[in-house]
Amino acid sequence: MKRIAVMTSGGDAPGMNAAIRAVVRAALDKNVEVYGVRQAYLGLLTGDMELLTSREVSGILQRGGTILQTARNEEFKTPQGQKKALRRLNERGIEGVVVIGGDGSLRGALQLHKMGVPVVGVPASIDNDIWGTDTSIGVDTALNTILDAVDRLRDTATSHNRAFLIEVMGRNCGYLALMGGILGGAELVITPENGITMEEIAKSLEDAYVRGKTHAIAVIAEGASYKVTELSKFLQQNHIGFEIRLTILGHTQRGGSPTAFDRLLATRMGVEAVERLLGGESGVMVARTGREQTTVPLAECTSKTRLISPEYYELAKMLSR
Repeated sequence: MKRIAVMTSGGDAPGMNAAIRAVVRAALDKNVEVYGVRQAYLGLLTGDMELLTSREVSGILQRGGTILQTARNEEFKTPQGQKKALRRLNERGIEGVVVIGGDGSLRGALQLHKMGVPVVGVPASIDNDIWGTDTSIGVDTALNTILDAVDRLRDTATSHNRAFLIEVMGRNCGYLALMGGILGGAELVITPENGITMEEIAKSLEDAYVRGKTHAIAVIAEGASYKVTELSKFLQQNHIGFEIRLTILGHTQRGGSPTAFDRLLATRMGVEAVERLLGGESGVMVARTGREQTTVPLAECTSKTRLISPEYYELAKMLSR
């Protein structure tokens, strides 16, 4: 190969820029040109690509977000859109692609592979729901952002004898909520998977108040079966003892400078992706297993969802007493 492309797709995750940098410099080390595709699959269809040199990726290691930007695109999901993307790649003489992103992004990468384009995926999703890898780029940074917020809110909760409801990201996967709750010392964790009712939440917080706790923290994934505003109103109406306050962290969890762990993970995965691609592999995703880098077939990792270990729920329950 003499020319490859790199793109970031789906929700942005801290560390994506570090991965782009690693892909570019690893490829240049092998005398391979790298084109950056802007706005993910939309840019692939419109031919919005530019040659990336070592200078273009200088100084981006510590930056959050993605310099290539990202966008959703429905046209690429159609056979006509996929053919158009293939034509754009052929026009530029691009012989392989590195796709950095989450589940939907990797599904798109699988379609490129099926059309004969050599592709290697790199998992980047703060939800940590990608099957086949222990962790994905951005998870550690997002979790540290959550913990910083939990620690700060605990200070004010203790001062005012309040219970704070903290909503974190996770529409379908409660990993961030669960780990944020365990590591932040929360009294309650509510995720799409554990299905705790509002009545059970009220009972748990009331018990904490009766036992003499000066505050309470509940970390709630956005994909819970009820809205946090509804829960807040319900708890206020049921007079659990604590004053109720609600904080929605929202997209603050996606931004910010990546942690040392995410910078290293993204760098190793980016380099590994290039080596695998130039080594003739395609239709695979780079994965972290233990301390090692390996690959998983895209067809496999996009057909399953990484589930949370039940032992973490037991751990959260035991430590909240």
